Amino acid sequence: MQVLNMIFYTGITLGVLVFIHELGHFLAAKMTGMRVDRFSIGFPPRAFGKKIGETDYCISWVPLGGYVKIAGMVDESMDTEFINREPEPWEFRSKPMWARTFVLCAGVAMNVLLAIIIFWAIHYTRGTFIQATTEVGYVAEGSAPDLAGLKPGDQILSINNTPVHHWEEVQDVMYIENLGNDLSLTVEREGKQVPIFIPVQSRKSPTDVQSEIGVAHTEAIIQDVMSNMPAEQLGLKGGDVLLTLNGKQISWPSIVTLIKQSAGKEITLAWKRGDQLLSGSTTVTNDGYIGIHIGGRYVGPSKQIQYTLLQAFPEGLKDIGQSVSLFTLTIGKIFAGKATVKESFGGPVAIAQMATQSAESGFLVFIWFMAQLSMSLAILNILPIPALDGGHLLLLVIEKIFRREIPHKVKLAIQQAGFILLLAFMAFVIYNDISKF
Repeated sequence: MQVLNMIFYTGITLGVLVFIHELGHFLAAKMTGMRVDRFSIGFPPRAFGKKIGETDYCISWVPLGGYVKIAGMVDESMDTEFINREPEPWEFRSKPMWARTFVLCAGVAMNVLLAIIIFWAIHYTRGTFIQATTEVGYVAEGSAPDLAGLKPGDQILSINNTPVHHWEEVQDVMYIENLGNDLSLTVEREGKQVPIFIPVQSRKSPTDVQSEIGVAHTEAIIQDVMSNMPAEQLGLKGGDVLLTLNGKQISWPSIVTLIKQSAGKEITLAWKRGDQLLSGSTTVTNDGYIGIHIGGRYVGPSKQIQYTLLQAFPEGLKDIGQSVSLFTLTIGKIFAGKATVKESFGGPVAIAQMATQSAESGFLVFIWFMAQLSMSLAILNILPIPALDGGHLLLLVIEKIFRREIPHKVKLAIQQAGFILLLAFMAFVIYNDISKF
């Protein structure tokens, strides 16, 4: 069932984003008088579809994206039949540079527009939820923060000399502004200020701190119970809140580690269902599982900020800016040697996991994830890489500078090389995803 959910939610997420992107190219081409021969979700070869008018609307076999085949343009279809003919008025190559630039940028623009609309709508309908505490509730045993001396109950006052007042600021300063940097924390412990230094070299990866430190006042709530597993036999159900394991109070996400450490052993759990307090014992599988998906639910001090429709718009733009900033910082850290491609990029498996987890957390969380992914796809597509929109745009700029068209055979060779690179990169990230299991 979980696999089917992953396929379903991944299909929705990527299907919507690819469709929106290609719709941008399609509409821009139509607006500038270009003929569109094919609108494809997926790359060639063609699987099935229907031709309406001059355009073939279809699904193709390679699920790495999609493309709009515009007459007179070297693209993902690798079709160069038009090279031997004189340019026609409806072809891409016959149009002025502004029209071709507009078409090439329209897909990225649509992804950005989708993200803006989603962020805007979320801020308007839900407002901004602030976890009004900087208290640490969880520190993974043996992690870099643990070895540096950070403890549950510590109140984080500042990070790298930047004061923090709530957990959202802790996350922004720690995971975005200082991605891949050493971390110097000042915490309050028993009325005294204590310095904590976490060198980047002591972490398994620059992003590890995010999974090793958790906010206080966070319950461990069961999201799903698998069939024919110890948890189902024990009587656990979705929505139950786990309280103790073997008599010791637990928190999210420490419960996951504690269960894994009890592989093959009997454990006693206490949990809350509504106003009921329940308990029971079960045996953890030899792999360290009892068959539950657990999430964290913050129940501590909070603040809710509501926005009018106009006030929500700049808040949505802030999210756009944060997405661009995080992507730029990540790329910068990779080139600076402070992060690796393996650590920084996720492939289809990672996207499937995140899509499923976000969908299970609620509709707003799901579309927020979709907006973030839409921005990532927009930024990636505009990079000057062959076979991507940015690669096409770069060739267009080169032609404008030198005032002559690049031979179509050269364009085709560049397109083919770019497509091979994309396939190789996709194979790498898929292998990277699988290796993390």
